[in-house]
Amino acid sequence: MRNDHVTLRSTAVFDLLAPRTPAVPVQVELRYDTKDPYAVVAAFRTGRAGWVEWVFARDLLADGLIADAGDGDVRIRPAADDPEVVVIELSSPSGHAMFEASAQELADFLDRTYDVVVPGNEHLWVNVDEALTHLISNDLS
Repeated sequence: MRNDHVTLRSTAVFDLLAPRTPAVPVQVELRYDTKDPYAVVAAFRTGRAGWVEWVFARDLLADGLIADAGDGDVRIRPAADDPEVVVIELSSPSGHAMFEASAQELADFLDRTYDVVVPGNEHLWVNVDEALTHLISNDLS
């Protein structure tokens, strides 16, 4: 399976929420790569400056579609007033952002990842020797 590398990409628009201002649409690219089968990448378009990427567990996304999930830098939960919307909160030392996204779009993306790597089979896609070699070579430089 390790040789059957697949990268999934999906674009979406999340609404950036801020107090006392209208929501601002933000282009987001969701990525899933079998080289890191436990993770999902959300790349947020930041205007001309480029993209800001957040990496978080695929399980966190799945859990957040149905209930409050995450207690770290990424928290995901269904919106209290609309079951079709998911709230995504991102926190870092440089700030905090809250987005609303379509629950259906996120679920569809997640389903596509499950078509590629069935939940519980992620370990079959991890090349431990390659990961250790990469870590050791970076540690020595």
